[in-house]
Amino acid sequence: MHAITYAASCQLLDWRLFLPESWDDQGAATAEDAQRVKARRAKAQIPEEVRHRPKWELALQMLDELAGWGHRPPLVVADAGYGEVNPFRAALTERGIPYVVAVKSTTSVHREQDVPAGMDYSGRGPKPHRLKYQQAPSSVRELMLAAREDFIELTWRHGTKSRSGNPNAAMTSRFAVARVRPANRTIPRAKDGSLPMVWLLAEWPAGASEPTDYWFSTLPEDTALAELVCLAKIRWRIEHDYRELKHGLGLDHFERRSWIEWHHHATLVTAAHLFATILRLEQDPKAPAA
Repeated sequence: MHAITYAASCQLLDWRLFLPESWDDQGAATAEDAQRVKARRAKAQIPEEVRHRPKWELALQMLDELAGWGHRPPLVVADAGYGEVNPFRAALTERGIPYVVAVKSTTSVHREQDVPAGMDYSGRGPKPHRLKYQQAPSSVRELMLAAREDFIELTWRHGTKSRSGNPNAAMTSRFAVARVRPANRTIPRAKDGSLPMVWLLAEWPAGASEPTDYWFSTLPEDTALAELVCLAKIRWRIEHDYRELKHGLGLDHFERRSWIEWHHHATLVTAAHLFATILRLEQDPKAPAA
């Protein structure tokens, strides 16, 4: 199945509507606030078991439900709102799903060659058995600023807006990669105390004073730079699909107020999007317009 069709069919199988904390009476500050929230939930027909959950937990729920249908995505891509969440990345790895996720410039990492070692013993109390990294972690920004000579120019796709200086509408920038170990106390470690290794991909556009974007990826070590860049940049396709869903098929035209009605609307809109996507993929691009 084509990747775009797969993504659309996954959306059709499952939806999760994010419920803010203000819509969960269990987190209300006072009994009076809880009663007001309960009344609002009842009016919207929100099921009792539906509670506020972080968006990354909802994403994992969708992946698990899809697994129950016999589907497993070959890859997950996400923005920094998800990529910065260590439990989310760890949960993807536990499920055997590789990822390419954006992270912030301040995210801490150890270099590939850094290794944990025994802690110095002060002579007082029991000897420490825990291994730790002797080197201080650095931010991904600091690491890639030091690797400025490693950035190379690469075109990841061709757009539609050609110009005199760019007749092929090539989308080009400068990229570099490094093998790093994200550093955080919440990240599970191996028995030898080492942190898991990932790709760090950075983009440093020509003319910019420093790198502008960063990603972590658990794709194999032999993954080519061009493939990492294409997958990191594929979020444009996701944004395009949502633009089609909202403006072309009416996802954002919903004006009712009930939980079940919204899910009916979202499912029908996504079914229409899946149908349109399949037609587009199967159509001969050289065929005349109808």
